[in-house]
Amino acid sequence: MFGATGTTLSRRERQIMEIVYRLGRVTVTDVMERLSGEPAYSTVRAQLRVLEGKGHLRHEEERLRYVYLPAVPHGKMRQSALQYVVDTFFDGSPEQVVAALFGTERLSSTQLDQIATLIKQARKEQKRK
Repeated sequence: MFGATGTTLSRRERQIMEIVYRLGRVTVTDVMERLSGEPAYSTVRAQLRVLEGKGHLRHEEERLRYVYLPAVPHGKMRQSALQYVVDTFFDGSPEQVVAALFGTERLSSTQLDQIATLIKQARKEQKRK
């Protein structure tokens, strides 16, 4: 899957990014404690460095240890991931995404109302442009 910087993220890298976004600031130990399996300290440290190299994380030094923070806002990362899914599985068509959602999900009246409100807002924004 692609991240906001356009680089490919592995499954494990996505898991790490989820942890970073959830906690906001992490150390290697923070990530190790929340990953499945029993990852080695050196492996997690290397994965954090790779994510930093890809532009997804940055670090600060605190009392002789690195603390990692997201370099890309969570909303931007979500948009990028969503665009990847739309492009890859739905031929770039938002209509196909909505059709798939309506075809497989039982949406409540509240959810349908929320979707209708989002459509109205998008139409208003379109008219402004």
